[in-house]
Amino acid sequence: MGNIEDSAQPVATESVWQRPGFAAYIGTTAFSGMALAMQQLLYSWLLIGVLLLPADQVGLLQALVGVPGILLMLMGGASADLRDPREMLIWIYLLAPVLPLSLILAQQSGWLGVASVTAWGVGMGIVQSYSMPGQQAILNRISGPAIQAGVTTATAIGFIVQVIGLMLAGQMDVIGVAPVLFFQAATLVLAGLVMFRIPAVPHSTPASAAANFGIARRMRRTSQDIVAGIAATRQHVVIWQVLWVNFVSSIFNAGSFLTVFPFIVKRVFMGDAWTLALLMAVFFAGAAVSNFILLRYMPLRTPGRLFLLMQLSRIVVLYLMWIEPDFWLMLVATIGWGLNMGVTTNLARAIVQESAPAEFRGRILSVFAVGMVGSAPIGAILLGYLVETIGTLNALMPAMLVSLGLFLYGYLRSAIWDYQSPVAQT
Repeated sequence: MGNIEDSAQPVATESVWQRPGFAAYIGTTAFSGMALAMQQLLYSWLLIGVLLLPADQVGLLQALVGVPGILLMLMGGASADLRDPREMLIWIYLLAPVLPLSLILAQQSGWLGVASVTAWGVGMGIVQSYSMPGQQAILNRISGPAIQAGVTTATAIGFIVQVIGLMLAGQMDVIGVAPVLFFQAATLVLAGLVMFRIPAVPHSTPASAAANFGIARRMRRTSQDIVAGIAATRQHVVIWQVLWVNFVSSIFNAGSFLTVFPFIVKRVFMGDAWTLALLMAVFFAGAAVSNFILLRYMPLRTPGRLFLLMQLSRIVVLYLMWIEPDFWLMLVATIGWGLNMGVTTNLARAIVQESAPAEFRGRILSVFAVGMVGSAPIGAILLGYLVETIGTLNALMPAMLVSLGLFLYGYLRSAIWDYQSPVAQT
């Protein structure tokens, strides 16, 4: 099985912060990440704590938010390969504030309900899905050979701003929903403005040529590019296997965090929006810490080994929650869950980004992102049903069993364990 210690092989490279545009990239992803972190708590608590919906209905509505983004994410990946993703993201972030501002108007007019909250949630889900591949494609191009450090730095700082966003969103019971939504709109505007400071990046199709495409031809070209991206993903064994492990894990583990976790807070600990924000902030703080620790040892020579071992460690964390601990132990378990998620998310993304061929990178990253986003509707429906049928805490049990199965598959049947990072070899 080898030793994990041999994964850390120091390689002399320039600091990723010296790369042109990297600081601006961190700035724009920080602002957009803060807005999307607020979205995660706001949407869940508006359904659970304000509208008082049961878990099975919440699961269906969470799934509804995720479905439109699946196709749009693939389109976003194709766009990232065919045009300057910087230009695309500027438009997305500067138009997105209309969504939270519209929900403020609905709330002030007395129309805050399932329909208005869901419409806002779907819109923000589309923003996240269409922007994610472009963000990741830009990161590859500005990080250069320091891609593992670039991914780790961006992920770690992303978790930090998520903590800030969650703590702000957790104040909704104190200051009201409207001020929190206004802050969300402001951070999206800032994300778009900072994006102007990132240098324009080359893309495979000249803008003039793309402009000459008719609508039908553009749609046909986009479909062909999506199919080509899926084919390129399947041809790379490790990418395809990491994608599937991450997809299945996200159904039960990320799904547990998004759907089961808020009900644990409300039903087991009788908490409010601030309690949920505190625990989610602790979770993402743990994720940030794990990424800063990883950064010390980048680039890893065999990142797949650590990725698979984290599947096992997650079982311990979920077990601590399942036994209905005191609140202090719940905090400890939540930190451990965040540490675990920070490592697995980072390594899965880094393996895909450093392995993907440049001409297909945006599309392969979009397929990878679809695996994460596409798992959310499945997990939301399934786990929302389990919460109402077998109990809130018992809904964590499938995630423990799946984590064990994924480790065994990854070690015995996949190429992930023996994967060698091409970046660490140079």
